[in-house]
Amino acid sequence: MSAVRSILNFSSAPAWRHVGGLPASLSCERTLVMGVLNVTPDSFSDGGQHNTFDGAIAHAERLMKEGADIIDVGGESTRPGGTRVSESEELERTVSVVAALSTRGIPVSIDTMRASVARAAIEAGALIVNDVSAGLADPEMFQAVAGLTTRLGAPPVYIAMHWRGHSEEAMARAGYEAIGADVAHELGAQIERAIRAGIPRESLVADPGFGFSKTGEDNWDLYDQITEVEALGYPLLIGVSRKRFVSALDIDRDAGTAALSGLAQLRRSWAVRVHDVASTVANIRIMQRLMAGPHGREMSLGASVADRNYGEGERA
Repeated sequence: MSAVRSILNFSSAPAWRHVGGLPASLSCERTLVMGVLNVTPDSFSDGGQHNTFDGAIAHAERLMKEGADIIDVGGESTRPGGTRVSESEELERTVSVVAALSTRGIPVSIDTMRASVARAAIEAGALIVNDVSAGLADPEMFQAVAGLTTRLGAPPVYIAMHWRGHSEEAMARAGYEAIGADVAHELGAQIERAIRAGIPRESLVADPGFGFSKTGEDNWDLYDQITEVEALGYPLLIGVSRKRFVSALDIDRDAGTAALSGLAQLRRSWAVRVHDVASTVANIRIMQRLMAGPHGREMSLGASVADRNYGEGERA
């Protein structure tokens, strides 16, 4: 009998890894759902759909009703071939939206590669800095994040993603000897730099960077070797939503994304970043129930998390 491939050997999945600096409701033994809110005119999937203030707020509220735990606000597209927006434009697009959502009590992440935007967003109420460059795009990022305190009185969460360059040059830098080990080595080096700069280890999340400087086959190979990245010892954010390697299977891209989100739950990944929240919540909830065992015992979900998203009844 052939050995089970490592990604499908769920007994090898790491223990649940929680992240410091978040509300108690987000310290739970299930994969969190980060809903994408692009306030941009040119993002590859939904550019221009939510780039007015009212449209952004309405979409964020819709994602929360569908079960999102976190809203990830981004003001700069990282689509292949895209060009960077100015710092002032990114600030104008994002900060007012972050402030409005935070005032509503919604956990907000700022998707940015700029230290100045990260700083302004945290001051406006965001709890998370989601940096797709892992500090490579802005040499001031680590020091800036290390000096910040969120509205909860804690250091912000810092998500570091594997990255090899901006959109216009990213695919020219694809090429790996052993992609799992290569990604883990490069990403781990940046995370160590973040720690040396003063970002607390317990506030760090690693993102393997699916779709960034990676061909379609690279992405599947990275999934197959994800244990290499898990071995870094940090909670993982998985971001595959609507990406080309999923839709290349000639399937609905949201259905494909949801299936991979279910796999993230089985591998005890910290969170998934998705555009279509409802289908992902359904897949995670099903996998969560299967993981609970034949008697349907309740899992340890943390304070108030047997809740609106995954509880048995309607929210009060």
